[in-house]
Amino acid sequence: MPSHNVELSSSFPPDQVLGIGRTGLVVRQGQFAVKLPLRWSISSDEQVEANIESLQHERSIYQRLDSCDGVVPFLGYSDTAIKLRLMENGDLRSYLSQNKPSKALQLSWFRSMAHSLSQVHDRRVIVADIATRNFLLDAELNVKICDFTESMLMPLDTNMETADCAGYSIYTDIGQLGAVMYEVVVGEKTAFDIFKDLPLEASIGKWPQREDLPSTEGIWLGPIIERCWTKGAFASVHDLRKELDSVIVESDSVKHLGPSRNLTLLLHSIDFSQWLGVSRSAAMLVMIFGAIAGYVWSRRRG
Repeated sequence: MPSHNVELSSSFPPDQVLGIGRTGLVVRQGQFAVKLPLRWSISSDEQVEANIESLQHERSIYQRLDSCDGVVPFLGYSDTAIKLRLMENGDLRSYLSQNKPSKALQLSWFRSMAHSLSQVHDRRVIVADIATRNFLLDAELNVKICDFTESMLMPLDTNMETADCAGYSIYTDIGQLGAVMYEVVVGEKTAFDIFKDLPLEASIGKWPQREDLPSTEGIWLGPIIERCWTKGAFASVHDLRKELDSVIVESDSVKHLGPSRNLTLLLHSIDFSQWLGVSRSAAMLVMIFGAIAGYVWSRRRG
């Protein structure tokens, strides 16, 4: 949106505006990103005051999460501004619109997201608005979470496994993270929306119906995403982290594998037992010895 539609203490050119949200404006100032309360030309004093209060609420979340791994570094604040470290590669949703990351990079992001979210929950915060637009990428494509405008700051003695705030919980955070994973893997945006089809005046959300979410059948990490969308399937994000840590990404190209692995893949891909009239295991032994003999012969000739 053109910067002249926003009335602030300073005027920001379009290339300096990093993002405009419902209550805030993020602008670039050197190597920093500064979030300010949004003030439209038609905004009432009450709306502006509400946006300032929203910013101050988010500031309190950042203070609770200070030095938390995987959260955009919080560098300072005033009553009407939050200063954050600039993330050079912008938000994840914009990056995905121009790039198709490898499975290895996707998995590294998912592990980092789960690690960050587990720490956020450990500090008694329910995020409530986990989306690709709220993950930012630094110069090395490391992913970090930001934007806690909608988040809930819980008392430090809260039992997070039973905590519920208007329908939001650690389980809805996991559900939303599953939607992020789906969007990265499939390339299509989806929403884990606990207020879908509820009246506008509804103040408490409910767990989405399964039919309101896309199928995960046949997609990479589909079973894990499906468990994210099944309430209680993961008791916490720590369990999701362990599940993601157990995933192994193998190269799509055989040439990136070791020679012994290449040979094993070749032997398993061809049924030599039918050719030699022996058992499959015997056929594999014949081929292994043949390969070794051929290698020794070629070395002697060389």
